[in-house]
Amino acid sequence: MTTTPTALSSPARVAMPTDTLPAAIQYVLRLADNALILGQRNAEWCGHGPALEEDIALANLSLDLIGQARLLYTHAGVLEAVLTGEPRREDDYAYWRDERDFRNWTLLELPHHGPLAGTARTSRDYAVTTVRNFLFSALMVPLWQALTGSHDEGLAAIAAKSLKEARYHLQHAAGWVVRLGDGTEVSHARMQRALDHLMPYMNECFATDDVEREVAAQGIGVAVADLHADWEATVRATLTEATLPVPERSGFLSTGKHGVHSEHMSYLLGEMQGLARAHPGAQW
Repeated sequence: MTTTPTALSSPARVAMPTDTLPAAIQYVLRLADNALILGQRNAEWCGHGPALEEDIALANLSLDLIGQARLLYTHAGVLEAVLTGEPRREDDYAYWRDERDFRNWTLLELPHHGPLAGTARTSRDYAVTTVRNFLFSALMVPLWQALTGSHDEGLAAIAAKSLKEARYHLQHAAGWVVRLGDGTEVSHARMQRALDHLMPYMNECFATDDVEREVAAQGIGVAVADLHADWEATVRATLTEATLPVPERSGFLSTGKHGVHSEHMSYLLGEMQGLARAHPGAQW
């Protein structure tokens, strides 16, 4: 490992504060942050999966998501370079932004242990991981599908590639939702508990704001609220097969996509960004 610094990896060349960027760039960064943060969370199962096949499967899902994030960050860097004259690399977005500038959905930064507390809580609950992957991928399939028609050709190309991966992610997660939901009494109870815990966080995903309205009007992005019916149909069909009741609707609204995160986000970023910030400019 060398320690020769490069201009682009210096903290002084960090991307502009998210709030100051045009809506089109903010939108791309939201998609990238979603993929990166969930990829980071799923990677925590590496070496700890409930079975060897699932250990490998979750690692592959993480690589898919991190690959999507890399493409999206690179695209955001190109767009920002047009605005500022200074190119940004994927590492600048991933390692040199602070918590407030990440705009991922709060659902994706939550730890795996779910709603249990005290000594009953474990560091990883596969039910929480499975339900989160299912709820997320059930939304990303229609979202990526819609973005294949984006007026931003670069984003449309990324969407076309990501759509294939999201379809597999959905198939994998839905299969486990059914298997565990319609399994033993214990597995059913754990899946229901995870579902009750995570479902309220989906409200944030469907809460349309000015950024989504602007990119939708420009034909660049899509307001996620427009995809709710497709997402709900997929979720209800799978939960019915899994014998899991759909939780009652909640008024809870998290705010990760506006930069206000849960208490878990700082710990996640500390682990993810620690090496890069300890050795700025280092290259393998």
